[in-house]
Amino acid sequence: MDRAQASQVRCAVYRRRRPERTPLYRVVQGHFETYLALARDGHFDAEAVPAYVEREFRRYLECGILAHGFARAFCEACQHDFLIAFSCKGRGVCPACNARRMVETAAHLADHVMPRLPVRQWVLSVPKRVRYYLHSDPAVQTLALHIFLSAVEQGLRQCSPGASPASRIGAVAFIHRFGALLNPHVHFSSGITPQSGMSLH
Repeated sequence: MDRAQASQVRCAVYRRRRPERTPLYRVVQGHFETYLALARDGHFDAEAVPAYVEREFRRYLECGILAHGFARAFCEACQHDFLIAFSCKGRGVCPACNARRMVETAAHLADHVMPRLPVRQWVLSVPKRVRYYLHSDPAVQTLALHIFLSAVEQGLRQCSPGASPASRIGAVAFIHRFGALLNPHVHFSSGITPQSGMSLH
């Protein structure tokens, strides 16, 4: 395609996302240092802010901001270039990176992992007095998840008269570590698909 033809092609225009204009960014930017100072002085019931939490927030404040690094892209068709700001690729705070990671993970599971079978979501939420142990001990998390999946498998097998005693489930599980208010709340979200003869109902 030569330049004359390229000029007739209607190309999508890249528009940089501007996280600095969002309410979340402005709140974190304006109050994060104060929050850290209050935490260090013992103004909250919890201990000082963990290093990984501070690191995630600081990376979020740099995500999508050109002053913290960028790549230059050039389009040979339209002869225009533009700047793409580096992203933090974080897992906890940044909405943009979280959304990108969720989409990529879902596409991978749908295309390469999960079979073409019915899938149902199961969620395990535990009482508040138990959440502390799940939050602080990865071994307890693993054990709780295994017990949860075993109980679901046993229940599906019992409710499926046509299933053999050896029928198994397939599951993909994600551990969520906070609730809707960003409060510590470890719970499990699992996509479960049964073997032939087992019912999801």
